[in-house]
Amino acid sequence: MIVTLTPNPSLDRTIAVGALRVGEVHRAVGGRVDPGGKGVNVSRALTANERESVAILPGAGAAAVQFGVLLDEAAVPHDIISLADAIRTNITLVEDDGTTTKINEQGRESTAEDAAVMLDQVEARIDGAAWVVGCGSLPPGIDGSLYVGLIERARRHGVRVAIDTSGEALGDAVACRPDLIKPNLEELEELVGQSLPTLGDVLEAARRLIAGGVGAVVVSLGEHGAIGVDEHQAVHAIATVDKPLSTVGAGDCLLAGYLAAIEAGASLADAVISGVRWGAAAVCLPGSRVPGPADVAAVNATLSAELPLHLQLSDNPALVGPSHEG
Repeated sequence: MIVTLTPNPSLDRTIAVGALRVGEVHRAVGGRVDPGGKGVNVSRALTANERESVAILPGAGAAAVQFGVLLDEAAVPHDIISLADAIRTNITLVEDDGTTTKINEQGRESTAEDAAVMLDQVEARIDGAAWVVGCGSLPPGIDGSLYVGLIERARRHGVRVAIDTSGEALGDAVACRPDLIKPNLEELEELVGQSLPTLGDVLEAARRLIAGGVGAVVVSLGEHGAIGVDEHQAVHAIATVDKPLSTVGAGDCLLAGYLAAIEAGASLADAVISGVRWGAAAVCLPGSRVPGPADVAAVNATLSAELPLHLQLSDNPALVGPSHEG
């Protein structure tokens, strides 16, 4: 079982438009609402692919009721901690060519006491878990100590921890040596304080993090797939998406695919391939929909025979694009 914590969840409203023209009136050509937040997306993807997961998040009131109904419809087991106004509304505008524009609310003003309640609920669910996953941005008033506490509590129970966040929160978590981090390229550059223009630069940065005590680093690289690094090896995998529809949540699905494989005993290489397939399958779906087994099966991912260290990386999210930190 994989337990996810999403401290800053959102109802994700996706609106499809032909082409976005700033300052003009648009007529929507489609739309949907999904329960969102990075950890929630991981649990949704795992559940859709018949893996056991529990999503833990704060929320109360009408938004929490709607959120719970959507998770029930997706058959995602969940605990919603009663904290008023904790569920944001995020808006995603998707154009015909797949270009995605996001407007994310910041989240409720929260306290250290709120963080403690979240950690207590995770600990109540931790027995029998293979992984605990802390995902996403933090609401105002809560700092990276939340993810540090998550790592420390999971470690006391002998449970592995994955962290997918950004900024100072990611730096705080890394200092506590989690078993896995999953940044995208921009988040990794911010973490190490330098630009990483080639795959070789990314590899070197990941290896420094491994040397500092992080168990494994998986970096999503947009159209260039993903690289996975641990103390023994480094692997790179890629998949091609001919008609991308939305990159929202693709990085979360990549993480879910990676964890599902690792939980089943897969090697680093097989887990990275699994993650890239799940992430690429998500890009082929509208909004923040998560792929199921048939979607994943339709994707062909390949492992590089040798790491293309001189590969120039770009910001073009044509495959498993930025994780759209929310």
